[in-house]
Amino acid sequence: MRIAQIAPLHEAVPPKLYGGTERVVSFLTEELTSMGHDVTLFASGDSVTSARLTACWPQALRLDPAIRDPIAPHMLMMEQVARVAEQFDILHFHMDYWPFTYFSRQKTPMLTTMHGRLDLMELQPVFDAFPKVPIVSISNNQRLPLPQAHYVRTVLHGLPEKLLTPQPGPRDYFAFLGRICPEKGVDKAIRIARALNVPLKIAAKIDKVDAEYFEREIVPMLGEGVELIGEINDRQKPAFLSGARALLMPIDWPEPFGLVMIEAMACGTPVVAFRRGSVPEVLEDGLTGLIVNDEHEAITACARLPELQSDRIRERFEQRFTARRMAEDYLDIYRELIEARKTA
Repeated sequence: MRIAQIAPLHEAVPPKLYGGTERVVSFLTEELTSMGHDVTLFASGDSVTSARLTACWPQALRLDPAIRDPIAPHMLMMEQVARVAEQFDILHFHMDYWPFTYFSRQKTPMLTTMHGRLDLMELQPVFDAFPKVPIVSISNNQRLPLPQAHYVRTVLHGLPEKLLTPQPGPRDYFAFLGRICPEKGVDKAIRIARALNVPLKIAAKIDKVDAEYFEREIVPMLGEGVELIGEINDRQKPAFLSGARALLMPIDWPEPFGLVMIEAMACGTPVVAFRRGSVPEVLEDGLTGLIVNDEHEAITACARLPELQSDRIRERFEQRFTARRMAEDYLDIYRELIEARKTA
């Protein structure tokens, strides 16, 4: 199958450090290529792939200090894809609503995976205007604010099976992984760890928009068993996650998926997460993690962590969240859309 994967330009594919969407695009692209499909990746020029790379901008926009208008490179990307669209059997966009106007009117079947939150008021009229564009959600909960969208399926994310694996050694701290911002709840993670007298290691990025929040709210909480490591890459994650008693995820927003949950599971590490967004779809309470409603419940629930078995957590990851399973799910959708276009 001739497949185009179209990724955002904000990060390389895969990203050097943080970047959930681009990592998933990379995992999917590599898995489809390994399965024998002819895949072209439209992404930034510093991307690394075994597929054919069409570089739509020299480097990831986040790493280019000269970029002041990130819309312009993405507009150029849309034109580059449009000029060669008929060379593909399917166009798979990871660009939110960017492709809706033109690509819903051309001949090559297309779909868009929505990777972000959908509870934004301004999205309502956009999806009202495009009721037939095929959409893939990354959790069922993500769909709730936009029931009018044309969802063809929910496809849960997956990781390469051997990318992150359990490492030997003691599990003697709590881990926080991802991004420091109000909705991710790092302040709550600190309070939970301190209440239980367990060290907390924070491996996270800080976006410019959240720098003031970090300085005002988080910096005063550091020290006394709370260590800020900074951003880490995939090579560093197995040791970081395998050394943790649990990954803390006290989120305060409708998390569309939460890749860090399955990263922890791949390392046999349980997740203690607030019941928000996709969490009940990804975690199995009492098996791969503990689902709680607030800080108090989290503190109490952690007494159950010794009941959760690392090898069983890893087993459930292999059964539910591999990149191969994700790729097979998407191939089913591609075939359905291609066949539907033939009979239209």
